[in-house]
Amino acid sequence: MVFDSLHLAIIIFLVAATIFAASPLIIAALIAPRNKGGDYLMPYECGIRPLGRAWDHYGFNYHIYALIFIAFDVDVLYLFPIAVSYRSLPGWLPFIEVSFFLFFVLLAIVYFQAKGVFTWPRRKNY
Repeated sequence: MVFDSLHLAIIIFLVAATIFAASPLIIAALIAPRNKGGDYLMPYECGIRPLGRAWDHYGFNYHIYALIFIAFDVDVLYLFPIAVSYRSLPGWLPFIEVSFFLFFVLLAIVYFQAKGVFTWPRRKNY
């Protein structure tokens, strides 16, 4: 293998990219404030101090619904490029591929419904 100008350009680019990516981290570590007391470890919620056990009443089920929403939202986002690109393809193959994809999305919805994921539990009063 012969070392030529293309290899040199790649090495220079990789070094420059590494410096460009690492410099904000290094600068932040050097000039960031180091205050660890007071309200530093307090959870921030709209600038107001939380009263009582504010974070204890926050339901974990919300996270499950958010993750399911993101998963199905990403699945639906796959349909937009398919609708644009498959329109120009001849035959039934694009329709079969989209039907196959939608079948598995529907199968996931049925599975989650059978597991009871979509049922919102009653609020617990503490």
